[in-house]
Amino acid sequence: MSEDLQPTVDPTKMGVGRSIAVLTSGGDAQGMNAAVRATVRVGIYTGAKVYFVHEGYQGLVDGGENICLATWESVSMMLQLGGTVIGSARCKDFRTRDGRMKAACNLVKLGITNLCVIGGDGSLTGANEFRTEWSGLLVDLVRAGKITEEEAKKSSHLNIVGMVGSIDNDFCGTDMTIGTDSALHRIIEVVDAITTTAQSHQRTFILEVMGRHCGYLALVTALACGADWVFIPEMPPDDGWEDHLCRRLSDQRARGSRLNVIIVAEGAMCKDGKPITSDQIKKLVTDRLGFDTRTTVLGHVQRGGTPSAFDRILGSRMGVEAVMALLEATPDTPACVVTLSGNQAVRLPLMECVQVTKEVTAAMAQGRFDDAIKLRGKSFENNWNTYKLLAHINPPDTKSNINVAIMNIGAPCAGMNAAVRAAVRMGIIQGHSMLAVHEGFDGLAQGQIEPIIWTSVSGWTGKGGSMLGTKRTLPGKRLEEISQNIAKFNIHALVIIGGFEAYVGGLELVQAREKYEEMCIPIVVIPATVSNNVPGSDFSIGADTALNTITSTCDRIKQSAAGTKRRVFIVETMGGYCGYLATMAGLAAGADAAYIFEEKFDIKDLEANVQHMVEKMKTIVKRGLVLRNESCNSNYTTDFIFSLYSEEGKGIFDCRKNVLGHMQQGGTPTPFDRNFGTKMGAKAVLWLTDKLKECYRHGRIFANTADSACVLGMRKRALTFQPLAELKEDTDFERRIPKIQWWLKIRPIMKILAKYDIKLDTSEHADLEHVIKKSSFLGK
Repeated sequence: MSEDLQPTVDPTKMGVGRSIAVLTSGGDAQGMNAAVRATVRVGIYTGAKVYFVHEGYQGLVDGGENICLATWESVSMMLQLGGTVIGSARCKDFRTRDGRMKAACNLVKLGITNLCVIGGDGSLTGANEFRTEWSGLLVDLVRAGKITEEEAKKSSHLNIVGMVGSIDNDFCGTDMTIGTDSALHRIIEVVDAITTTAQSHQRTFILEVMGRHCGYLALVTALACGADWVFIPEMPPDDGWEDHLCRRLSDQRARGSRLNVIIVAEGAMCKDGKPITSDQIKKLVTDRLGFDTRTTVLGHVQRGGTPSAFDRILGSRMGVEAVMALLEATPDTPACVVTLSGNQAVRLPLMECVQVTKEVTAAMAQGRFDDAIKLRGKSFENNWNTYKLLAHINPPDTKSNINVAIMNIGAPCAGMNAAVRAAVRMGIIQGHSMLAVHEGFDGLAQGQIEPIIWTSVSGWTGKGGSMLGTKRTLPGKRLEEISQNIAKFNIHALVIIGGFEAYVGGLELVQAREKYEEMCIPIVVIPATVSNNVPGSDFSIGADTALNTITSTCDRIKQSAAGTKRRVFIVETMGGYCGYLATMAGLAAGADAAYIFEEKFDIKDLEANVQHMVEKMKTIVKRGLVLRNESCNSNYTTDFIFSLYSEEGKGIFDCRKNVLGHMQQGGTPTPFDRNFGTKMGAKAVLWLTDKLKECYRHGRIFANTADSACVLGMRKRALTFQPLAELKEDTDFERRIPKIQWWLKIRPIMKILAKYDIKLDTSEHADLEHVIKKSSFLGK
């Protein structure tokens, strides 16, 4: 919590007597509207006046109708729209002092001293320059008679907070910029469509994606689709890459692959700085190999379309944090930018981030490409290292004589196959023999175990469900048979990919170590379930895909009421006792309420929600959305809530009910789940490899310590391994959920954005942190 803010501060009074302006600048990005909506609504919630600035900095300079008061209803139905509703424009005028004077005059006249800028590094740098010279601009305006001394005194200080909206993810200090995830959705849709036609004709496809100075989109796309090669500006290929590329493509064809995929960032270049174009690569492949080759340049399609659930939630969370940062700022607080680190909203000094971003460009220009990768941040570096390991290294000639078995447990979910593929290939790269266990613990007990090789998992990243087959059965009753098959197939380590059953099953194997020596092998559990209820991880593979399915379905459901007016939809989501999907989909889809098990509710709460809906119908917004987690309450069922709303809404609104069911488990995995699954699968096998060396005693593997059986999870800002046994204390086994769940702290945001009069816990807001400086980053 910021030092200058006392816990006693009432958040609904923080903005009283203050005014905030919000603008979007530079290139548009999906999710900007979510950020604008959150800024407006949370600003109004704090008692502040909030103004739209239309057409970016140009609107700030031109003033007049371009700067207008925003209302609660004016940001309704914005969440699912791409681009920016308030407009964006390149502005030469703002680059001149005269233009900035006009902008300052317009703000002073309206009493606006808080500016929220959503844009790229150029837009945010401009905002900081504006703030730095603010007092000088006021002096000149008073001298010119444009404003009075009194007006200047009232507006003596300008607060600036930035949010980064950029599909390129080219801003240092944040894991993800607003719009990046949605752009990846567009790209992956195209890749999936292209791969089917490429396989039909045995083609090579070259896909050019945006990223003039940053290769993030290209790199993550390559990871998510298992591309044969990726060209990014941060790391040009070695000299002689043409021979290497042709050899790689030929090898893939020789292994039986029917297609090749090459991803090119538009800013790709050689080490001497000359561009590498998709046409150049096409000519090379066609001339040297004679392969049927096609080029696709995606262009602005990457900027368009509906924002993903991730971008809506990111924009909403950043909008809330931005308003709090503005209202907590003092004249001594540097202009800050709200960023994302892991699942944490973080405030960083704006110019530090801009400086590191510029250092990346400088490092690339000077040929310091390893430095450029490091300066991009840990997330980018991890993606690059994972891609290199999975795509750039041939399996070693020497074998480790280690057998690693992989299995799926629990309900299937999108992204499981990406994790299996990465684990298999990383194991082969380490020299291990990889074994596929079909049908979960039943398959392990029945000996449904077979070798799985490099080509077996080709194309798995984009496939939903479980290619290995999965069951919910736990190992407890079949430990004897399982131990015999571990010995029979000489299994030295085990990767278990699945949901809560995978965690409990892993625990049962660990507890059986006392009786069965065969169980004394390293075990790693990778959480993969739409419910996101595995202890030890903030995120599970598959939850993002389910969340996008719910969100897009809710969009369609809400749209269906556009003509009829005054309709409330009751939607039931999956998740067991875990309310993650209902809460996050509620935030992403703009729900009026989301009922979950973790937050108890009674008939009075339901009555209050119905009354809230009645009041809402008196405004210009004539539709409502209520989500209900399937196990939130055994008595207040979906049918009961539907009947209650229908009865109480008679003559005011009518109701419709939707149970989404198993469609939430199906579908192709999102870019997030493909990338997350790939990194988790690779990291799990690297950890097992190290653990096997530790556990090697007298010519055999023997692992019986707590830390030899772990859950690999994302915790706040890092991937961590936590012993299964230690996580027992954190688990509610009856309800199959962790006792502490990070996302519950986000629920108040959903309620505030739905206009409920609740208190936001300001003690959870981020401190101002610092970007790691180049010297410490690079060890110089």
